[in-house]
Amino acid sequence: MCLFCAKAALDPTHDREELVLHRGRLNFVLLNLYPYTTGHVMVSPYAHVGRLDALSPEALVEMMELAQKLQNALEGCYHPEGYNLGMNIGKCAGAGVADHLHLHLLPRWTGDSNFMTVLGETRVQPEELLTTYDKLAPFFSSCHQSAR
Repeated sequence: MCLFCAKAALDPTHDREELVLHRGRLNFVLLNLYPYTTGHVMVSPYAHVGRLDALSPEALVEMMELAQKLQNALEGCYHPEGYNLGMNIGKCAGAGVADHLHLHLLPRWTGDSNFMTVLGETRVQPEELLTTYDKLAPFFSSCHQSAR
């Protein structure tokens, strides 16, 4: 079972420790375990598909709606100067999990890039992941949490 399928299959009562921010009807929102910046989040469909054309139009629409909600949440918490939004589709395109689509949303600030990943083979996390979770979770508390 892939990482995203495993996270989706977990009991929702463990969402905080598993860093699952929201469970929608067709997609769920989670923090990236190895963030490039504070607030690096992802939207993943429940469907185990590796191509956009294999995902239903309804799931694609919900994915974008959740990305929009995430942008608003990140804006409210972190006030970034910009965002990166994207997918790596296929192993040669850089997908760490090539057979399960997921959309990345990263808040960005001028001068936020560092070379620790390249030079030191490590990532710098300026904020604990559970702290990030706790800051973003209230933006989803009013959303309908679906048991699927």
